[in-house]
Amino acid sequence: MSDLKDDTNPDKLIEATENLEISEGGKKKKNKKKKKVTEPSENAENLEPQENDADAPTTNEGDEEEKTKKKKNKNKKKTGKIQTDPPTLPISSLFPSGNYPEGQIMEHPIAADDQKAKDRFSSEEARAIDRLQLDMYNDVRQAAEAHRQTRQHIQRWIKPGMKMIDICEELESTARKLINENGLEAGLAFPTGCSRNNVAAHYTPNAGDDTVLEYDDVVKLDFGTHIKGRIIDCAWTLAFNERYDPLLLAVKEATETGIRTAGIDARLCDVGAAIQEVMESHEIELDGKTYQVKSIRNLNGHSICPYQIHAGKSVPIIKGGETTRMEENEFYAIETFGSTGKGHVHEDMECSHYMKEFDVGHIPLRLQKSKQLLNVINKNFGTLAFCRRWLDRLGETRYLMALKDLGEKGIVNPYPPLVDIKGCYTAQYEHTILLRPTCKEVISRGTDY
Repeated sequence: MSDLKDDTNPDKLIEATENLEISEGGKKKKNKKKKKVTEPSENAENLEPQENDADAPTTNEGDEEEKTKKKKNKNKKKTGKIQTDPPTLPISSLFPSGNYPEGQIMEHPIAADDQKAKDRFSSEEARAIDRLQLDMYNDVRQAAEAHRQTRQHIQRWIKPGMKMIDICEELESTARKLINENGLEAGLAFPTGCSRNNVAAHYTPNAGDDTVLEYDDVVKLDFGTHIKGRIIDCAWTLAFNERYDPLLLAVKEATETGIRTAGIDARLCDVGAAIQEVMESHEIELDGKTYQVKSIRNLNGHSICPYQIHAGKSVPIIKGGETTRMEENEFYAIETFGSTGKGHVHEDMECSHYMKEFDVGHIPLRLQKSKQLLNVINKNFGTLAFCRRWLDRLGETRYLMALKDLGEKGIVNPYPPLVDIKGCYTAQYEHTILLRPTCKEVISRGTDY
């Protein structure tokens, strides 16, 4: 879920560098420096490769079927169960030991001659702290596994001609089953964003919205899962028309740059500058006109805390600004947005997203309907984001005046859709990372992206 920042304050914008694939003079320049990366643990073998993954190596159909069959047999032997198709079984039933698949493991970025930092990350003390956090790691990994299996189902299932509201309902219904929804203990962390084309974020259909997914749409699918408030915030962009591939590639590479640059003691400004350098090295040609892909300067990644999707630190996607450093045991959503438009978004359209203010104290309410609605919000969502469809699902009716009243009193904040200029296209990729004492874990990593 995106973090909107006011770009009128230059101190919030940030700078740095990073090696990655960069377009120079229209040609690709590959970074040959390799970083040590371990593959997800063998428990993650239940993550079947995404069928339409353009980056996946090509194999013949027989080999792929045999590979899938072997994986399923191995998983069945380990857990006694395999996931259904479409997925319906809770992730907890597939891993009865309570040990969930580890994400992608990467080293923290450190200078080659900084032996002190290297010793710190490999010390017995760091490993001991790591082991003490295992219960928390398993909570968030369970949420990540539910996210992976849900999104990979949607990637296989979705097609042009479907209503956006039906897509969201299918995604959320699947995620609720896999996360084994249980009040505020486990469930969806925020509504499904399915923002199209020039709409960059915070759009989900309200009741009665019959918008249809078109072949030429560029759609950002952004949803979250959580276990005990430990949130996975992860997104990808869907485009059926291959002409948008350069835009998607630019944003995906920018996100990967952000992930590589992030780490304990990394400065947020360095992450932002590295992201912008890669993003804006890309171009896309549409209808005979060439556009530079621009970082959307007033959208950011963000730190995440339990039951708090935006926890105070912003990860910019442009250069300039603060030198605040990332710290041990912090969670971050590394997300980047690219645009063929102005690279700046503003609020527009009918609001669908809402979220209770995290630190709000007791505020007296005069309207009985406002009191009743706030009780519903506290019981079902707490400080997690929600949407009108979710209130409808709970049987709430005629609540808009009460929702407005809660907003005017600063108890519940509205988050309208964020849009760039009409006619442009925007894309987004996002992963949740955890800065462990010994390494950096890309918790939401999957075989799809």
